[in-house]
Amino acid sequence: MEHFLSMKNLSEHEIIKLLKRADQVERTKIVSRETPLFVANLFFEPSTRTKMSFTVAERRLGMEVLDFSQESSSVQKGESLYDTAKTLEAIGASILVIRHPMENVLEQLKNGITVPLINAGDGKGEHPTQSMLDLLTIYQEFHRFNGLKVAIIGDIKHSRVARSNAYALQTLGAEVCLSAQESWQDESLPFSYVSMDEAVEMCDVVMLLRIQHERHDSIQSRNSDDYLTSYGLTIERESRMKNHAIILHPAPVNRGVEIDDSLVECERSRIFKQMRNGVAVRMAIISQLLEDRGTHVADNFNKRSAISR
Repeated sequence: MEHFLSMKNLSEHEIIKLLKRADQVERTKIVSRETPLFVANLFFEPSTRTKMSFTVAERRLGMEVLDFSQESSSVQKGESLYDTAKTLEAIGASILVIRHPMENVLEQLKNGITVPLINAGDGKGEHPTQSMLDLLTIYQEFHRFNGLKVAIIGDIKHSRVARSNAYALQTLGAEVCLSAQESWQDESLPFSYVSMDEAVEMCDVVMLLRIQHERHDSIQSRNSDDYLTSYGLTIERESRMKNHAIILHPAPVNRGVEIDDSLVECERSRIFKQMRNGVAVRMAIISQLLEDRGTHVADNFNKRSAISR
C-alpha cells in the first residue's frame, strides 16, 4: 500500500491481511523499534476517539507524535493544506494522518506528497480506519463476512462511516442493507433500503449512526424521543434481533436518540470493543504502510506473528 485513503481502493485480500495483522497486534502487543520515527496528526475537525487512538497507536509503535493545531498554525495566515503537508514532510514526518472537512482532499494531495497518507475522515467522503475497526469487531465475532447480513442505520446521506463500511462489506461478501428516513437516504450507494423493523429482525449486525447535524445544510429540529421511536434502536426492537446479533456504533453516541440508553452497554453491544480495536487497527495500518516502504516500525512483529500472510 502507498496510502490509506478509501475502502474502495482495497481488495478483499488487502482488507483481510490488515484485519489479521490488527488481530495479532491486539493479542501479542508488538514491540516498537528503538529509533523513533515522526508522525504528524493533522486534524482540521474535532475528534476524540480517532485522534486519541491514533496517538496511542503511534506511541505504542515508538513513534514521536507531531500534534498539529490548526488554531496556532500558519493555516491562520493563509497557508494551504498542501503546503502544510509538504512542510511536515520536509522537516521529517514519515507519515501524515489527516482529518479534513472536504471530501477527497487527500486524493488531491497524494501526487505531491512522498510519505504515506492516512485518511482519518474527509467530510462526507470516507472514514476508512473507522471502517477497519468496525470490520475487525465483526471478524472477531463471526470469523467470516461472506453470508452475513449487516444493516447500517441512520443518517446515511451525511455519514462517511456508512460509505466506507458499505463498500468494504460488499467487497468481503456480506449482504448490506441501509435504513434511514427518506431525507437522509443516499441514492448514490447501490444498496437497498429497508425499514428499521425489517433491519433488526433480519440482520446479524445492526450498525447505528448518529445524526450528523454539522453536515446538514439546515438545522432540522426533531424531538429525540420521536426519532428513537421512529428510527432508533428501542428496547422493544432489540428484543426482536437474532439471538447472536450484535450492535455496533462508530460513536459518539447520542444516548436516547439513535439508541436507547440502556442498550449502549448491553450484552449485545460491541461499541466499546470497537473503540479498543481502534488502536490495534491503526497500529496495523501504520506499520503496514511503512513496512511496504521498507521501514520496519516494529522489528519483532514478523517474528512473533502466528498468522500466515
